[in-house]
Amino acid sequence: MKRDQSSPDGGAKQFQTTLWSVVLVSTQSQAPGSKEAFAHLCKRYWYPLYAFIRYHGYSPEDAEDLVQGFFLHLIEHKTLRRVDRSKGKFRSFLLASLKNHLSNEAERAACSKRGGKVKFVHLDLERAEDRYRLEPVDALTPEKIFDARWAMALIGEALNRLNREYIARGKANIFQALEAFLDPVNTKTLPSYAEVAAQLGVSVSALKMLIYRLRKQFIAFVREEISRTVSDSADVDGEIHQLCEALVAAEGWIMP
Repeated sequence: MKRDQSSPDGGAKQFQTTLWSVVLVSTQSQAPGSKEAFAHLCKRYWYPLYAFIRYHGYSPEDAEDLVQGFFLHLIEHKTLRRVDRSKGKFRSFLLASLKNHLSNEAERAACSKRGGKVKFVHLDLERAEDRYRLEPVDALTPEKIFDARWAMALIGEALNRLNREYIARGKANIFQALEAFLDPVNTKTLPSYAEVAAQLGVSVSALKMLIYRLRKQFIAFVREEISRTVSDSADVDGEIHQLCEALVAAEGWIMP
């Protein structure tokens, strides 16, 4: 299986590309870089969990404590050792685990001891609250919001990878000029082809080819990111369909 060479986090580079692999390696406390790899994973996907907790009436501070406690619970207890990656999606596993965590009164009581005072991963609480205030809590179920936010996290990771690749190729200006054409939830009016072509100093036909290539690579990266979260490559299309449904349901409601 291929290794992830795109991640800027050294610890994560040591592991196979699937998120399930990071989870399974994290169960081996002596594995070099295992906690760093899991922390990188948490950094990418903490906000959908945070928003889900906030929806259930917890304060920002309590939600932060619960997220930290949840991550520490996963890596410190035997939860991850019982994971069977052949039985589901990483998205479903995390949400089900979080629901169990929230329903356990003892775990909630211990949260401040394990999560609130120990920062397993940095959470930008101020920005999280800015985002949460815009969540459609009266229009969508918390599960649907979670799925939409999960989809946006995957898309964001694909965009970051694409951006890094264009920077490495000395074409950062092209990516910056064309990025708006990749945004699936962009409700703003896009610039005209003629305007962007003039900005880049190319013809309109050449610009259309640049956009086509960028979109093709972006779709490939999105599929790769999604493939990391399912147990079988045959499940990728089904997961894409479910996440697209969540994005469509949230269209006009959820902000990046």
